[in-house]
Amino acid sequence: MQLKKGQYVLYKGLPLVRDGDTLYYGDLKEKYILTLNILGKDANENPNMIMVQICQTNDRNKIVKGKQAFKKDLYEALDLGGIWLDQTIKEN
Repeated sequence: MQLKKGQYVLYKGLPLVRDGDTLYYGDLKEKYILTLNILGKDANENPNMIMVQICQTNDRNKIVKGKQAFKKDLYEALDLGGIWLDQTIKEN
């Protein structure tokens, strides 16, 4: 699948963008986004250690307190992070 300029891969209706070993998930118009940092890979280069964090959109170094975890599977990380992102946006 070839994406045109300005198009993003969508996961559950929200953009998922990769920059090296970091994935960003969510709408940049919202106050918060999900950041997935790939910390380790197996012999086949599949992610096997992912740090899940909810960050503020305007300052990705500001992590929402209590919203950080480590997962061994990318889908688990996206599912947990997606739930956290929804909750954080609704609460704020």
